[in-house]
Order: sequence, then C-alpha cells, then structure tokens
Amino acid sequence: MIGGGIEAVVMNYYRHLDHSKIQFDFIIDNDSTIVPRKEIQQFGGRIIEISPYQSILNYSKDLEKLFRKEKYTIVHSHINSLSVFPLRIAKKCGIPIRIAHNHSTAAPGEIKKNILKYTLRLFSTVYPTHYAAPTLYAGQWLFGKKIANNQLEIINNAIDLQHFAYDVETRNKFREQFGYSENEFVVGNIGRFVWQKNQLFIIELFNELLKQRKEARLLLVGEGPLKEVLEKKISELGIADEVTFVSNTKNVNVYYQIMDIFLFPSNYEGLGMVAVEAQVAGLPVIASEKVPVDAKISNNYWQINLSAGKKAWLECLKLVKVDNRESYINDAEKKGYNINNATPKLMNYYRHLFEENDR
Repeated sequence: MIGGGIEAVVMNYYRHLDHSKIQFDFIIDNDSTIVPRKEIQQFGGRIIEISPYQSILNYSKDLEKLFRKEKYTIVHSHINSLSVFPLRIAKKCGIPIRIAHNHSTAAPGEIKKNILKYTLRLFSTVYPTHYAAPTLYAGQWLFGKKIANNQLEIINNAIDLQHFAYDVETRNKFREQFGYSENEFVVGNIGRFVWQKNQLFIIELFNELLKQRKEARLLLVGEGPLKEVLEKKISELGIADEVTFVSNTKNVNVYYQIMDIFLFPSNYEGLGMVAVEAQVAGLPVIASEKVPVDAKISNNYWQINLSAGKKAWLECLKLVKVDNRESYINDAEKKGYNINNATPKLMNYYRHLFEENDR
C-alpha cells in the first residue's frame, strides 16, 4: 500500500461494510509505506505482510503458505495486470473464487511498464474465476471485450459524497491559511507525480496562463518519483513563488475547496476518481481525452485532446466559468458514486459468490 487511488477505493468500501457479516484480510507488501493500521484493526480487519512481488520466489512462497493456512473462499486482487501473480498461487492452493480487479490501462510513454503490462495481459484470464473494474473500458483493456462485455462486474469507485461537498467556510479558512487572496485564481491537480498523471504539462500550461493572468496560482497535491523533475522545471521557468506543493494527506477534500479549477491532463486512466471528486466539490474540470467518459458526472467537465496543444487548453481555461460554484452531489449519486448505496451492492456481490460456491 502507498496510500494512492486504489487503496483509497478499497478503504472507502471497507469503512462502510457491515463488519459482522463480511471481513477483510489485507495482504500487503512488507515494504508498503502508508498503511492505515489502526483504522483497519479498529474495524476487526487483519494486516498480513508478505515479500514484495519483485522478489517473486519469496512472494510466491509467502502467499502459498498463507493461502494454505487460511483456506480463503475469496481472494480479491486489486493490483491490475499484476493480479496474475497472486491469483496463480490462489488457483494452485484451491481457492475457489478468484477476482481480478483492474483499475488501470496504459499508454505509450512508459516503455518498461508497458512491456510488463502487455506481457501479463496475455495471462489475465488464465487464473481468475471472476472479473471486476470501475469502468467497462478498464475491463476491456485488461480482460478483452468478450469477457468484459459478458462477465465483468462494474464496481464503482464510490466515495462519501458529503465529505467532498463544496463549503464556502472551509474554502475561505484554508485559502487564508495558504495565503491565497480572494482575487487569486488557483489552478489545481491531485495525484502521484508520475508520467501517467502528466503534471509537467500542467506546469508548462500554467506558465503560459501566468503570462495572461498575473493572479494565477498553481497548487499540486501529491508525492512521487518525478517531484524533483517538476521542481526543477518550475525553477527553470522562474515561477516558484506562484506554485505550491503539498504532500499526500488524508484531507484531500480540503484542497478541492481551495482550488478554482481542476486540471487533469492524464496520459491514461482506468477511471480518474479525482475528476469525480473535483466535480462533487463544485470545481470545473478540464481533462484529457485519455480519461474515460465515466469520469464526467456534470456539465462542469471538459475534455481536450493532448495533441491539440497548450493553446487549446488555454482557450478552454479562458472560457470556463468559475463563479456560482455548487456541488454536484445528485449527479454523482445518479452515476453510482455514493458509497452508502454502492457498499450494499458490493456486499450482495460477495454474498452471491459465497452462495454460488456452496451449491
């Protein structure tokens, strides 16, 4: 666990489960950096550490020992194309229900990652008995259209909608804490600093925006291996005073309140949950065409092709209205993103699998 999007999805569901009926064991790599241990244990869950998959022999050995000891009925793997590894061991140990859950896709630009992804994709349907994804697109990418169109369980990346609702008092309080005046225009993004999320494009775009709007400011929330690259680019452009970095935090909802607009120029996404959260918080969102259409929950959402260049994005930034802000909670609920409605569906899904196995 590293505290990112997938972990947040799992924890959102786990917090709202009826733990007297369904309980989780969290199997994590022993080099995990952000693990909500106290919270999981308070709900009666267990955290079991094993060797990381990069040490494949020890990883397989640890998993086989665990699976034979615990005799799980269901193993639900959330590690995208890497699910091949745990589900192979699960099948070997006779675990009857093996769910492969894909949250991601791919795009040219990550050569090493893509070699692994496309290789493992060949085996993505060998070991699972069931398939899940947040969108049909993500399911089709890993499992193929035939399986995705007929066997895929769509499990929405649901959230506590009220937690992200726009609140003017919270906005004013934290804008003041960050030193933003009422007139400053805060452009924001939340996500890991990796090629996929494309923050370098945001910085270059912001630099052009700053030439037209001196009151513009950039707020980047996250951590990741490219942070030094981004900081260097900001320094080279001479805009360090206008850019603020914030490390990962549990209270990301606060940062949506601070922002005036959300940029999301990802190179690829399985869904793009932050775009949904931003809309719930009442933010206009400008996303790349690589973000699945499922992320659009309101008319406060625009998509632009990355190949159109910064000029097209700047034009959109000019046209988007940021006043009369309101939350889009009802729109998100209609799209299935309310965790209070989605959790019973997940529980029913598990219950059905248990009953199916007992027949």
